[in-house]
Amino acid sequence: MKFNKQIIIILVIFFKTETLLCENNLFNVNNIQLEKKDKITNKALADKAIKKGFNQLISKILLKNDKDRLSDLSFPSIKKLVTYYQVSNETKEKKNQEIVSFSITFDKDKMHELFYSRGISYSEITDKEIFILPILIEKNDIRIFNNNFFYKNWNKKLNDDLIEFILPIENIEIIQNINENKNNLMNLDINKIFPEYPNKNLASILIEDNKINNIKVYIKTKVQEKNVSRSLNIKRQKFKPNELNDKIITEVKNELINIVKSVNLIDVRTPSFLNIKMNLNSKSNLVELNLRVKNIESIENVFVQEFNKDFIKIRIKYLGKLEKLRNQLKKEKINLQFINDQWVIKNL
Repeated sequence: MKFNKQIIIILVIFFKTETLLCENNLFNVNNIQLEKKDKITNKALADKAIKKGFNQLISKILLKNDKDRLSDLSFPSIKKLVTYYQVSNETKEKKNQEIVSFSITFDKDKMHELFYSRGISYSEITDKEIFILPILIEKNDIRIFNNNFFYKNWNKKLNDDLIEFILPIENIEIIQNINENKNNLMNLDINKIFPEYPNKNLASILIEDNKINNIKVYIKTKVQEKNVSRSLNIKRQKFKPNELNDKIITEVKNELINIVKSVNLIDVRTPSFLNIKMNLNSKSNLVELNLRVKNIESIENVFVQEFNKDFIKIRIKYLGKLEKLRNQLKKEKINLQFINDQWVIKNL
């Protein structure tokens, strides 16, 4: 009798093998604000919000080159991608303008079909924090914390909710490591610059300015444990000093965002599968497992392969890399271990 009840629970939770489990929020675009003018209809205003929301979404999840590949997409095609939209109940007056706020939800399956048909990968960034240190080099003078415009003003320009740039507080150990390697900063181990932040996304930025030629910028990163380096050559042109510095910050931030996106790319054409076993006992909680799995964006489907009174075997269809999936499961407190040549959920 007890086993029959267990079977019923399993069937209720996992029976529909083709049911999309993820309650996604990656394809939601919120707080799209538009001015409501007297002559504009509600339908026209909603169409403007959909178009603006789509542009915001692809700017957020696509690399620049891939974004350009969608420039020919017609508005009727964009509109078909929308699941629904909401309008905030309250409008607010701002400088005698009526501002209306929209939230747009794009259909995940339809977005995947679009990306599949055009061979486009999109980025799903789960770890938005990146610890950075911009180092200014003026001739033979190395400026780390003091008299460094970039350190003091980094987060005053181009702030958004995609990436959170975190600068370390002034630290004597960081200063010592940099000074000891001042003749070879390009090859300095990035972990020595950030000794207090193991297993975090890291970036060191060397900005060379000799006050005559163009500014050279060398970017060294470790994102999701992957090392990626870039270099930029920024033209001095006729900018005033602070304007030039602001331009440098903006261009470097855009490059860092692009690096983080590139490391977190998902190719919808190549899904992966993971077989998992979970032992069933008095402490097993299949409902809780189901709820936690739903929070993981990269999981597309869960299939029941085998079950009995002792265990259940499930097959997960997911997008992206296995290590990223494991990190997402860990955040949901799903302890996944590789034991005796199989993946096992322990201590849910």
